[in-house]
Amino acid sequence: MSNGTDVQNTAGYYEDVLPGVEVEIGRHTPSREEIIRFATEWDPQPFHIDEEAGRNSVMGGLSASSCHTYSISSLIYSQSEAKLHTAAMLGLQMKFPAPVRPDEELTLFEICDRKRVSASRPGFGVISSRTTMRNARGEDVMVMESNFLVRCRP
Repeated sequence: MSNGTDVQNTAGYYEDVLPGVEVEIGRHTPSREEIIRFATEWDPQPFHIDEEAGRNSVMGGLSASSCHTYSISSLIYSQSEAKLHTAAMLGLQMKFPAPVRPDEELTLFEICDRKRVSASRPGFGVISSRTTMRNARGEDVMVMESNFLVRCRP
């Protein structure tokens, strides 16, 4: 889901990516049930599956796991019109500065920091980007810096 005004709505190739332009990729609102279901299967920490345990933890309430938060970003991106012809993830660093709460809309943004044509893979470029997911209060809940290989226009 994009906001319909971004330059990259129809982007698909390396050449379409504009450094310095922040693009809204899409939105998702995780429910209480979704958070508990995901955590029960993949990260059953008490503060992810029990509201009282969450309130009594450093998290201060029920919160999605970092694995779930990253999965939400992947889901948003996979459903977006702004997705690229990505061939491979070359590396990433992630931070989770604030918890994801139930029923709070999350918005995913991406900005290309720099790009270059691949020296070793003809027909591909390397993009370095910063992806940020923000909650409804404007707090960053996930910040990811990544490098990935993107197909050039045929």
